[in-house]
Amino acid sequence: MKPARPLGEQLTWRLHRLGKLTDRATAQAYADELGLGVAEGRALAAVGAFGPLSVNDLAAHAHLDKAQASRAAQMLVARELVLKSASDTDARAVVLSLSRRGAQLHQRAMALIERRNREIMGCLSAAERKTLLEMIDRLIAHAGAGGKTP
Repeated sequence: MKPARPLGEQLTWRLHRLGKLTDRATAQAYADELGLGVAEGRALAAVGAFGPLSVNDLAAHAHLDKAQASRAAQMLVARELVLKSASDTDARAVVLSLSRRGAQLHQRAMALIERRNREIMGCLSAAERKTLLEMIDRLIAHAGAGGKTP
């Protein structure tokens, strides 16, 4: 049996490490510039980009678990950044959409996200950024297909 590569050389370990390193700075930027925690910032961005959303859809789009998505939604509703209404298709469910204030903050959040992405990939050339993003999209598609070659 071939020996395993060292942990620090594994793709999943590297992706997790990159995520943790970038999450710290992003969390600080969300707090300083938007007055939001990471979960709330991600939820606001997701509702603005993909909304209206149910809490389950919010969890999937914001990459949060359902409890985190529910808490983030409650906080955004309490701050009048997100509106909560009854679902047309499921009487037990709610639908989340941006309020006018939420839409304004969403624009600022998207500018912050764009800037953070430029900062994170600032050490790469334009061609390298394009190639990296294309390769990440391929990995996502591959993983989404159960790790089987499409």
